[in-house]
Formats: sequence, structure tokens, C-alpha cells
Amino acid sequence: MIEVKFYSPSYVPDKELTYAVISAKFRNKWIFVRHNERKTWEIAGGHIEEGETPLEAAQRELMEETGALKFNLRCVATYSVKDHEGIRFGRLYLAKVFEIGSIPDVSEIAEVFLSDHLPENLTYPDIQPYLFNKALEYMMFEHTN
Repeated sequence: MIEVKFYSPSYVPDKELTYAVISAKFRNKWIFVRHNERKTWEIAGGHIEEGETPLEAAQRELMEETGALKFNLRCVATYSVKDHEGIRFGRLYLAKVFEIGSIPDVSEIAEVFLSDHLPENLTYPDIQPYLFNKALEYMMFEHTN
């Protein structure tokens, strides 16, 4: 069983942050990507590389995976995923994308998909709905304050 937990954006776990995931909107549609080795959809994101901050990783992953050229990013939460392999931590971001270009040649992404909602055919169905819903919750809270 997989357990996903959320913490404040500034929370610093005792383990290294591993992932940066970016729920992104472009022209009022959510951006999802398909890895070139899979037939399923996912939220943009990936590993934080050595020497990179979580924010830098989020910026790089968003550009590499979606072709985003102009955007703003906000940190929604730090999160953890606990499964049979242990516990890993990441940061969840929300992006408003203003301009998209081509997916860079270095990208592992085969296709970008714009949608009003979370697709059914997900790469990580035990994790991504929680991340997507947290981003939605953040957006709703932002609009009411």
C-alpha cells in the first residue's frame, strides 16, 4: 500500500528531497505528459539532480517535459510517498504557463496533452491523484483569499 502525506512548502525532511512535480495549467487546461516508453499520462516532474534546488529542478523539468517557455511557479507543498521501498520526499509546484514551444530534443517526453481534468490512464495512479487534488485545493484556497 502506498501512503502520500503533505507538509508545509517550507518543511525540510530529515531525508533528502528527491522529486519535483509540477501541476501546470496553460490556457485554462491542465498539462499532462506521456513518457516515450509508456502509454500512460503523468504530471510533469522528475528527479532533483545533484547541486540543484527543488525549484531549479521544477523549472528544468517543466521546460524539458512540456516545452514551457514563460511561466510562474509556486510551491504548493512538500510531500512524502511511503511504500514497500521506504519513504521518499518531494516538492509539489503549481505552474501557470504563458507560452509553450516545442519539447526539447533532450526530453524523454513523446507527447503533451491538455485536459480539463486528470486523465484516467495514469502512470502512477496511487500517487498522482493526491498530488493533482492538492494542487486543486491550493488553487481554490488561493481564489478565496
